[in-house]
Amino acid sequence: MMLKRILWCTAAIFSIASPLKAAYCNSPQMAMKDTAVIRTIYPSYNISPKAPDKTGMDNTAAQQAANIKLGWNIGNTMEAPGGETGWGNPLITEDYIKLVKRSGFNAIRIPCAWDQYSDKKTAKIQDAWLNRVKQVVQYCVKNDMYVLLNIHWDGGWLENNINPAKQDSVNAKQKAFWEQIATAMRDFDEHVMFASANEPAADDAAATAILATYHQTFINAVRSTGGKNAYRVLVLQGPSTNMEKTSHFMVSLPADQVAGRLMVEVHYYSPFNFCLMEKDEPWGRMFYYWGNGHHSLSDSARNPTYGEEAEVKSTFQLMKTKFVDKGIPVVMGEYGAYRRTGPKDLAVHNDAVDYWIKFTTQQAIANGLKPFFWDIGIALDRRNNKVLDQRTINALIAGAN
Repeated sequence: MMLKRILWCTAAIFSIASPLKAAYCNSPQMAMKDTAVIRTIYPSYNISPKAPDKTGMDNTAAQQAANIKLGWNIGNTMEAPGGETGWGNPLITEDYIKLVKRSGFNAIRIPCAWDQYSDKKTAKIQDAWLNRVKQVVQYCVKNDMYVLLNIHWDGGWLENNINPAKQDSVNAKQKAFWEQIATAMRDFDEHVMFASANEPAADDAAATAILATYHQTFINAVRSTGGKNAYRVLVLQGPSTNMEKTSHFMVSLPADQVAGRLMVEVHYYSPFNFCLMEKDEPWGRMFYYWGNGHHSLSDSARNPTYGEEAEVKSTFQLMKTKFVDKGIPVVMGEYGAYRRTGPKDLAVHNDAVDYWIKFTTQQAIANGLKPFFWDIGIALDRRNNKVLDQRTINALIAGAN
């Protein structure tokens, strides 16, 4: 079962291999050469800046975070190569958004691709795609849902290129894309938040410093468009969205012209062997069971050897100490564990999945993290707008409450 086709960077998060993990001038395009690479400089797309407009934008990041109770990901859809239905999911409808809300969620993360809809020479995003994304965002806002809209893996143009050779060209595209996205979404109120990236593959201080320039470009591009974007809450991803690396290497946030409007984003799928691993590997076996009282006596070879309750608590505490306690909200933009059909002790397995979801959600909220569960159409049926896995929904709601 393909649990998460676009988590291309799981290897970066957990430092193990995984088959699952999936500018600067206003003149026309020109090239700038140095010793490493020819960097493309795109036209400016900030062609209609507005004066700052604080109407409907009163919330600081901390106030916004307090309003977010439980989040949901529309995974494997608007970020799918080949289009919105490219990975087998249907087009997003307002009825589906209403189902998410009825199921107990008040925030939606929209992983989104942009590069495949852009002109490779000019970085101009297709108007039809901008309008379609705007339509989906409108479904959410109309139903009083908070929205987190990002640039996802998107072919890896940013996430796989956090290095000096690509720094200028990535910043150029980051600027061009966000000028366009921010302008298209500028009139939405504070329900809509933007996220700079998804899971940027930065694993040390040097890469994190380069990543910070990508985030700075994002902030500057969004703010430059004015209007409500002058006050919009913006979300910055830690290195590899890994909590330990983020705690260690993300020593400061980029500059922002408005105070208190930034959040940090991390993800959590641990232990990987339990949450996302799809087959046994030479370096380790899949875990089917997890947590106190949820180990199998008859299938002990599949019990976990790391990553249980104590690790969840200590890891989440890192985010609380580093950011939350200092007034910087943290979004847990993705997390999840999923049911398998192979466990010998199936009842214990299903109970363990429920327990992981509930416990992890509880601990996230207890430490001030805002959890967004990752779903690709397994728990909620997007075609018939009904719940497919009530146990998962129940565990999420129980954890949030």
